Amino acid sequence: MKIAFLDRSTFSDSIAFPVARLAAEWREHARTAPNEVLTHAADATVVVTNKAKLPAVLLEQLPKLKLVAVAATGVDHVDLDAASRLGIGVCNVRDYAMRSVPEHVLAVLLALRRNLIAYAAAARDGAWSRAENFCLHNWPIEDLAGSTLGIIGGGALGQSVAKLGAAFGMRVLLAEQRGAPLRPGRTAFEQVLSEADVLSLHVPLTHATRNLIGAAELARMQASAILINSARGGVVDEVALVEALR
Repeated sequence: MKIAFLDRSTFSDSIAFPVARLAAEWREHARTAPNEVLTHAADATVVVTNKAKLPAVLLEQLPKLKLVAVAATGVDHVDLDAASRLGIGVCNVRDYAMRSVPEHVLAVLLALRRNLIAYAAAARDGAWSRAENFCLHNWPIEDLAGSTLGIIGGGALGQSVAKLGAAFGMRVLLAEQRGAPLRPGRTAFEQVLSEADVLSLHVPLTHATRNLIGAAELARMQASAILINSARGGVVDEVALVEALR
């Protein structure tokens, strides 16, 4: 059996893979461009990928391929319909970065609500030292406690962010799926949009979630709201977002 890792460089060198324990031929490539996939994955039974894309046109040309092992949670870079049609299994890493992602969301949230980036830059430039009474109030400094955190995506990551937000004293609203019957502990999708001071996204990128946050959704949000997307870029309509910011 041959295993091909298409993009090993997406992981730190400090992360070791148990290659010696595998009863297989292991080939790894730092990165794989679209026109290199067929060469790098030639004769492979298993392909490991983190970011390298595997569309139908490539999967159809890998007759020996039996499994695509995605070294992350998101599988939107693999054509799942084609894989199913060709009898190729696809697996991913469940509950990935369960601490890292929620903590990153809170780090970004604190930095934005308290304008830490702007104040840090001002301190480096000496503005704080030159300020009268050694005080600087160029940007708002807002607490998390008492503000409303809206979460779209109630999986493991969304739930973890909800717990952290609650620990900071935030009012947490977990959005129900759009148009679905309201379950206990959930809030209507549109209500979350309109009431959230901070909206955090935690959904996979699928046909149903692509451009989930578009012009209509952005128009419902408060002008001062913060949108944090730690999911996939395609969940937010980029053109609509630019227009909303204008």
